[in-house]
Amino acid sequence: MTTLIKEDDFIQSIADAVQFISYYHPADYIQHLARAYEREQNPAAKDAIAQILTNSRMCAEGKRPICQDTGIVNVFLKIGMNVRFDTQRSIQELCDEGVRRGYLNPDNPLRASVLADPLFTRKNTRDNTPCIVSVELVQGDRVDVQVAAKGGGSENKTKFVMLNPSDSLVDWVLKTVPTMGAGWCPPGMLGIGVGGTAEKAMLMAKQALMEDIDMFELLQRGPQNKLEELRIELYEKVNALGIGAQGLGGLTTVLDVKINTFPTHAASKPVAMIPNCAATRHVHFELDGSGPAVLTPPAMSNWPDVQWAPDYNKSTQVNLDTLTPEEVASWKPGQTLLLSGKMLTGRDAAHKRIQDMLEAGEPLPVDFTNRIIYYVGPVDPVRDEVVGPAGPTTATRMDKFTGMMLEKTGLIAMVGKAERGPVAIDAIRQHKSAYLMAVGGAAYLVSKAIRNARVVAFEDLGMEAIYEFEVKDMPVTVAVDASGESVHETGPAKWKARITEMIPLVPVN
Repeated sequence: MTTLIKEDDFIQSIADAVQFISYYHPADYIQHLARAYEREQNPAAKDAIAQILTNSRMCAEGKRPICQDTGIVNVFLKIGMNVRFDTQRSIQELCDEGVRRGYLNPDNPLRASVLADPLFTRKNTRDNTPCIVSVELVQGDRVDVQVAAKGGGSENKTKFVMLNPSDSLVDWVLKTVPTMGAGWCPPGMLGIGVGGTAEKAMLMAKQALMEDIDMFELLQRGPQNKLEELRIELYEKVNALGIGAQGLGGLTTVLDVKINTFPTHAASKPVAMIPNCAATRHVHFELDGSGPAVLTPPAMSNWPDVQWAPDYNKSTQVNLDTLTPEEVASWKPGQTLLLSGKMLTGRDAAHKRIQDMLEAGEPLPVDFTNRIIYYVGPVDPVRDEVVGPAGPTTATRMDKFTGMMLEKTGLIAMVGKAERGPVAIDAIRQHKSAYLMAVGGAAYLVSKAIRNARVVAFEDLGMEAIYEFEVKDMPVTVAVDASGESVHETGPAKWKARITEMIPLVPVN
């Protein structure tokens, strides 16, 4: 019996899916993150998880994106060989049309992050197409569909290695995860693909991230095979590294580790590892020819009663409009601040253009003197919003521009997510500046602190334009102070040592 899949039904299903995953975390992720929140002992990490959980509930209720990076769309299709598509378009074209409609939905427009021509012009396609499609032909009369939106911060931490057959997978993972920093916004999960060839291992690692998080259940019932034993070993040993939420140090770095394997050449052991971030976004459905997919929202009871709010007793209030270099130099590592006043924004493309203008002797379109820059590319606003979800982007991508910005523009501090590298830390120390960390994965929550937003330069760059934000009580943590001390170095080191002492006492579930 042949199943006919109508073009409009397929396209509508993809469009609905990308909207659905933009504001609904999978229930399994929320439940495991809530358990991590309850057991976390590092106050900074616990606060970060509280922001992520609060943001998640807000997005589910408000139907707005969990993260400002609404990702590049991955579509995994298993097409039954008794299926026929009622269309003149290719599968790629059908998926792209679904993504286009989903991302341009006026009720919840999603950020367009995909650039055509990755080497030269890198021009934004403005509708987040094309997506990445993987197709497998299988027996049957249905189409199995998995749709995921993968953020750049986690995708950029993808690792691949060709191990020798006798090399230890565990040793490689434990050596590699610390090199990934915090730009992938832990706590998340690790997808690992072992075997096949290089491209097969990568595909398996990505597919592993589509599976339900079930580590809590696995630990309760115990492993039933060697692969489950390996998952538990990696879960416990990666968490024992002490990296913690947002890389601040703590008990939970990963909520789960998934492993897919495939036969491989006798001389080879290809291994791919891809992390999923705090904005874990994917959905699974089937099409049987009866119409578009029906996606069931998770019950609000899945979310714990965690409601983050600014702590005025423990945080220092900062007026950005009167901020001085002396005040910046007085901040201490780990100090929590609530920022109010006007700040500028800028990401990779803006920094590169600023560099080019300075080298050409051209005047800059904005004055950075005694200002803070926020590394962000916001989602467009809807209804009464002044800006859409506007969480931080990975700060390390701006490291090579940091010395220039601090030396030549009058900039005195920066806000982003994750750690800074040695080049940036040296520049911060030299100029008595500071780097402040906002929580990745809390974009909608952060946007509520933004009271006004306007583009002030480089409008042609779209979401990478320079904005001026006026904020009220925007929460940040001093991640690198004027002396160059980084909490992303001291925090994990401290908690790795503490966990080593606590291992017999700390429950792993």
